[in-house]
Amino acid sequence: MGRPGLNRTAVIAAAADLADEIGFDAVTISVLARHLGIKSPTLYSHITGATDLRTAVTAYVLHELADATTTAMAAAEGRDLLAPFADAIRDFARRSPGRYDATTRQRVPPAEAGESRTDSVEEAITAGRRNADLALAVIRGYDIPESEETYAVRLMSSLIHGYVTLELAGSFAHSDPPSDATWPEVLDELDGTLGRMALGRPH
Repeated sequence: MGRPGLNRTAVIAAAADLADEIGFDAVTISVLARHLGIKSPTLYSHITGATDLRTAVTAYVLHELADATTTAMAAAEGRDLLAPFADAIRDFARRSPGRYDATTRQRVPPAEAGESRTDSVEEAITAGRRNADLALAVIRGYDIPESEETYAVRLMSSLIHGYVTLELAGSFAHSDPPSDATWPEVLDELDGTLGRMALGRPH
């Protein structure tokens, strides 16, 4: 018998919260069950297994990230979208490291030939596309040629997520200047690079 008030959404939300406490990789069926004060078999009335849980959490937090980024970008346009976009991702990661880890580490499992995707996979794909569309909106604010958009998105994403990931890992903690000081400078350099791409100049 399930715990009163417990449903799939509540289970996924609890797993996301737990990821921020102990790390995304540490959230397992048994650990989550103990956290919720229930037996592991009870969870299987809400999720189908470990892959479903991880994928559903990934979808959940990707939607949260897209919501935060959308809000941050709402008052900007054109090239001015870059800073709020990047800052929103960094703020999300620093505030919710376990959630952020889910957005970068969990791989959405592909469907086998002739096999339909599960609801959690479909939702993760939908959430991922929301974030991809936001990144593309930033790039299009520079009027970069369409043929270069994919490269530009990958360049921007690699720089932002690479910096944030290294910062969270403490890689910048033992050198000066502090990472807070160099973050705006990194974004300025990225802005310049994207601007040159828009003009058709070498990267």
